[in-house]
Amino acid sequence: MITSRRLFNSMVVGATLAGPSVAWSKAEMSPSVPPLDVRTAYQAKSVSFSSSGETIAGKLLKPVKQGRHPAVVIMGPVASVKEQSPLQYATRLAAHGLAVLVFDPRYHGDSTGAPRRLESGEAKVEDLRAALDFLSRQDDIDSDQLHLLGICQGVNWTIETAVRDDRVSTLAVVAGHYLTPDTARMYLGDDAAIEARMERSAKASVKAAETGEVDYIPIVGSDDALLTATASADWYLPWDNRAPWLTFRGGWENRIAAMSEAGIWGWRIDKTSASLSLPVLMIHGDNAASGTEIPRRIYEGMASTQKSLHWIDGANQLQFYEDPLTIDAVVSVLAPHFQGVPEGL
Repeated sequence: MITSRRLFNSMVVGATLAGPSVAWSKAEMSPSVPPLDVRTAYQAKSVSFSSSGETIAGKLLKPVKQGRHPAVVIMGPVASVKEQSPLQYATRLAAHGLAVLVFDPRYHGDSTGAPRRLESGEAKVEDLRAALDFLSRQDDIDSDQLHLLGICQGVNWTIETAVRDDRVSTLAVVAGHYLTPDTARMYLGDDAAIEARMERSAKASVKAAETGEVDYIPIVGSDDALLTATASADWYLPWDNRAPWLTFRGGWENRIAAMSEAGIWGWRIDKTSASLSLPVLMIHGDNAASGTEIPRRIYEGMASTQKSLHWIDGANQLQFYEDPLTIDAVVSVLAPHFQGVPEGL
């Protein structure tokens, strides 16, 4: 079924590319080109930096306007690549005058690291701290204004980093898939199912250590997948398309190292989040990951006296990934938070 979907997608794109071409004259195009607005314009370039011996590939977006800019580092969903939801937020935040760094965590996408598609929370925290190091070395970045944004499961690693690294000025968490025992039960069903996943992960880890052979499971699309919901498969599977005309979408693969699961379903972000003391903005929706109660408990348990919760009625998880109206609404709250603008102004 997955093959059929991919084939159908390729046929549709191929038919589109084979359509009639249209020639535009210079005279027709020129009058419609607006003048450059340096208040909202940004430049994007490919960058790389080192993290624990691995080369991390990223995109750095910076406003055209001269000066030293506050900067935001974004961490996206589980096993994501920078071209997915992180880039959706990066372009919009850059248009608000913020420098933004998105990157492929080690083991994923264009970054180095083996085994491929290993999901490691500790490695992601190290990569986030290396990203802060990289930004601190840039002449046009204000090293006193470094911020973190976590999306979906990325909220866990930005929370961990914010607690461990005092260079982080503020934190924002959007549509968080907060890793707690209750979240694991919500996704997997019951404690027995969680234990079965943890056992499978442990066996895969032992096998990799003893033989060097890495077992993989799908991220979506089957009962054995990391995420079994149909909605997740409907959104993710089109990204697993290696067509040469879709390389701009990055190198997402529908697989994850099986030994990753213990570090996902066994993580306790509720213990770390209680130590957050910096300014925190939480954004969530009625039908986003973790449901409605878990995020509220996480929020209430934060030690920070400068925290705010922004709720988007009716929004589901996938809207936070790519729906322009939802993301625009989120960014309208994120940008002032990162720029230090008091709420309500």
